[in-house]
Amino acid sequence: MNINPEARTLRDPLGRARGLGSAKEGVGHWWIQRVTSVALTLLTPWFVWLLVSLAGADEATARATLGQPLHGTLMLAFVVALFWHTKLGLQVVVEDYVHTRWLELVAQLLINFLCVLATLACVLAIGRMVFTA
Repeated sequence: MNINPEARTLRDPLGRARGLGSAKEGVGHWWIQRVTSVALTLLTPWFVWLLVSLAGADEATARATLGQPLHGTLMLAFVVALFWHTKLGLQVVVEDYVHTRWLELVAQLLINFLCVLATLACVLAIGRMVFTA
């Protein structure tokens, strides 16, 4: 039985003719998305517990609690993982659903800018609580 090797492939013939295939960039994005999701899965119960334990507390108590090295470090990890995961997820949404090139570029730049700005604001706020507690 002689089977044509071209007949066994799942690739589109037009894609094969054009040389279209993997850009070899998606694996890194996929891994980082999964790592940040695992980090968020582990950190979210701690964050919810912290919010519940600080419910009704005054500002001094909240600052003192977040000023502890363990809580400050976990909050920093939570914030960085949260905004990184958000950036990666929104990037994929824009790539998949925005088909006007200039609008896609503007949306990607805006997402990157806002995620970096929000991360920096949170890092500075956490640092202020940790180092002035």
